[in-house]
Amino acid sequence: MADIIKVLGQVDPAATTTTTLYTVPNLAQTTCSSLVACNRSGGAVTFRVSIHVNDAAADDKQFIYYDKSVATGDSFTAVLGLTLGQNDVIKVYASATGMSFNLFGVETS
Repeated sequence: MADIIKVLGQVDPAATTTTTLYTVPNLAQTTCSSLVACNRSGGAVTFRVSIHVNDAAADDKQFIYYDKSVATGDSFTAVLGLTLGQNDVIKVYASATGMSFNLFGVETS
């Protein structure tokens, strides 16, 4: 098995649109080390992050952050240690435009 340390995903989602940040590739597993949500807008923005096991349909139990507020020009950083299996998906949502998401970790295949 090979470990690849990498940027797992980067996205600037449209406002109020659930967007895929990262999907674990087939025959792989991933450890997500950190998530950064950066507010580039002129006002506070809230965001959500959900984990969809094996690309499951949306369900309230999947949220790890829900309407977390980030002030203008600020960032939210989380050290995660999330372990994900093949086809698991991380999705993000922002209440307005101007929010960037970056996910870092290790893929093992």
